[in-house]
Amino acid sequence: MEKQHLHKFYQKNRTERIEALAAANIISEEDKLALTDHLALPEETANHMIENQIATYQLPYGVGLNFLIDGKEYAVPMAMEEPSVIAAASSAAKIISQAGGFETTIQERTMIGQIVLKDVPDLEAAKQVVLDHTEDILQKANEAHPSIVKRGGGAKAVEARPIAADDQVQTPDFLVVHLHIETLEAMGANIIDTMAEAIKPYLESLTNGAALMGILSNYATECLATARCQIPVSLLARADYSGEEVRDRIIEACQIAIVDPYRATTHNKGIMNGIDAVVLATGNDFRSIEAGAHAYAARSGQYRSLTNWTKAENGDLVGTLTIPLAIGTVGGSISIHPGAKFSHKLLGNPSAKELESIIVSVGLGQNFSAIKALVTEGIQKGHMGLHAKSLAISAGAKGEQVDVVTEKLKQSKNMNLATAKEILEQLPN
Repeated sequence: MEKQHLHKFYQKNRTERIEALAAANIISEEDKLALTDHLALPEETANHMIENQIATYQLPYGVGLNFLIDGKEYAVPMAMEEPSVIAAASSAAKIISQAGGFETTIQERTMIGQIVLKDVPDLEAAKQVVLDHTEDILQKANEAHPSIVKRGGGAKAVEARPIAADDQVQTPDFLVVHLHIETLEAMGANIIDTMAEAIKPYLESLTNGAALMGILSNYATECLATARCQIPVSLLARADYSGEEVRDRIIEACQIAIVDPYRATTHNKGIMNGIDAVVLATGNDFRSIEAGAHAYAARSGQYRSLTNWTKAENGDLVGTLTIPLAIGTVGGSISIHPGAKFSHKLLGNPSAKELESIIVSVGLGQNFSAIKALVTEGIQKGHMGLHAKSLAISAGAKGEQVDVVTEKLKQSKNMNLATAKEILEQLPN
């Protein structure tokens, strides 16, 4: 990657950005053509992806720059509609790269299939019977999907969880059986569901209960990804704040998100701004990742911050983020959507574990950038600049007019659509 070509990337127009990526050896000549065509989704493909398809709906697609993750540099694809997210991610990545970059730890990729049983006469006895027949259960599950077993994956473990009746919310007894499945490079929803449904009859015979359902869980607690960064205070100083002050304010901002669910919700939403954008760009299921992440944030019984910011012994700022990341690099839309295929190519066709490292690092960087802005100049400074551009476009500004109207809006007393239209009308034709 030849970084000099990416200098002031945000100031270039779209064509210049594509040329800069090619000059930096991040994309090929073939990739330039694909981007020029906006990674268009063919009509026939779109029609087969969903039911009742009538059109395609586009989102802006950009790249987060400056990411140094486990010693490797990345330009990270991000698809989203919200202004400032990619700029914030790139800004954070630049600072963190100067401090050595992100370091990640990826748990073994094991997904969970759930079989829910009701009307079980004796929950504890049934739990023991299930565990006593673990090998038989695994065999039957793997027989339902032999192809994943041939590739080294498949069902590996069984867990049983009695859930007693709760009179307060009026629920009956349940026995929930977890099937731990290695899905290799796939997220594996179809693999998991097939195996879970295949063992329902056998579990009914073992427990004398009735199977209610068999399906994957999106709470992938056996597939955790962790990112860590350590930033010297010399990289944190702002105009009105010393590096030590910024460090301490970031830590305090995280502390309030740990104890207050109202703050934690917005705090974690900011993390997911970056994560969702990469998950969507790579053709993965951002709804699944969102659900799992928020469940993980509430694992203590209270909804809390997903990140933790602390002070190292030498005074550095240390940040960590751990989330469940059940993503894949094959299957679903990944193999058929032009944008998803391009994203994987842009990242160097990473393995599922490598992609997890990228995604969790973006989430941590996004959080760092958001908190740093909040506790120093405030979040609105960057947001309002981008909002001004949106207003200029909404007012009808074209080409060079957009920048002119944007700058005048920033200096005006009232930043709204009416003011934008007035400014536009006053410009020479």
